[in-house]
Amino acid sequence: MNAQESLLPLLELDGVAEAVTSARAAIDEVHRHPANRRGWPTTAAEASVRAARASAAVAGGATEIPETGEVSDPLLAGALRIAEGMGPLLPTWQRAPLQALARLHVLAAADLVEDKESLGRPRADREVSERLDLLARIVADSSGKSQGVIPGPVLAAVVHGELLALSPFGLADGVIARAAARLTVIGSGLDPKGLVVPEVAYFRRQGDYSAAADGFANGDPEGVGEWLHYCCRALEAGAREAKSIADAVQDA
Repeated sequence: MNAQESLLPLLELDGVAEAVTSARAAIDEVHRHPANRRGWPTTAAEASVRAARASAAVAGGATEIPETGEVSDPLLAGALRIAEGMGPLLPTWQRAPLQALARLHVLAAADLVEDKESLGRPRADREVSERLDLLARIVADSSGKSQGVIPGPVLAAVVHGELLALSPFGLADGVIARAAARLTVIGSGLDPKGLVVPEVAYFRRQGDYSAAADGFANGDPEGVGEWLHYCCRALEAGAREAKSIADAVQDA
């Protein structure tokens, strides 16, 4: 069986299909915004920076980028490095997800570790290794002939939740999980221009975010379903954030 097909039962969970449809509609609408038709590189760049700032803040990092000088907060610096490298990383994520995850850790944790040899290396744990391998097969399957079997919102939620649950590297795992989810949202074709900023929703309601992630990690159908619903709602909120970016660009 195709690895991605192992996720098919998730589509039968109560309300998931409707949540996916709603998230897709919100994202499609913001892609039709006049500022995003030709000027999307500008709005996408702003979205990427907002996503990095919010993701770092969820992890306990700073949100403000100094007007002069380098970013001193290691989490924010790492999140911004990831934002800058997102485009080049996308093909690797689709073809060799484990390699992309290693690179994400290098970018996210470079200022957090003294032992640079540990960068890019998941902790030695059989369960972590097996689950990462399965996740990698699922992601890679989504880029081949079977693309579209699992809707983008569900695939991104699984990537996000699994990496949060595993904490495979021990440092900056949340930043990495959110970046991998962002890569999945873009690579699945759900938001190919990278306009949507669900990371802002995670930051603004961190209690809800943590509770929903814990529910996914517990593995019971109700908790997994709530995480899928939560992630779809976050994508809708991220589309509203994208609209605010596009409105500002249009009015400038």
